Amino acid sequence: MTIQRFHISKRLSEVTVYNGVAYLAGQIPANTPNQPIYEQTKDVLAEIDRLLAEVNSDKTRILRAEVVLVDMNDYAEMNRAWDEWVADNNAPPRATIQAKLANEAWKIEIVITAATN
Repeated sequence: MTIQRFHISKRLSEVTVYNGVAYLAGQIPANTPNQPIYEQTKDVLAEIDRLLAEVNSDKTRILRAEVVLVDMNDYAEMNRAWDEWVADNNAPPRATIQAKLANEAWKIEIVITAATN
């Protein structure tokens, strides 16, 4: 099987596809730094949609999600955006942890693993 990499930089690839599975790098709120968590979450989820579509997948094919929050006090507002986005009857297994992120303007990072079509 061939390993496919998308949006490759010196440091990382945004997506790797292998054996029918897409592995997304942690997605951050590139368009909404310093915005409230709800807006940052929506930004990240839109980027996930875009990347999944690029590799012939979508949010109904997500196998696992890992959410990193800088502040667990943002959990409810993050979930509000997530619940508006997640496909009915297709909520994936998900873990949510609190940790410091690489940029102080980011409140969230989401890592996705999904099946491709």
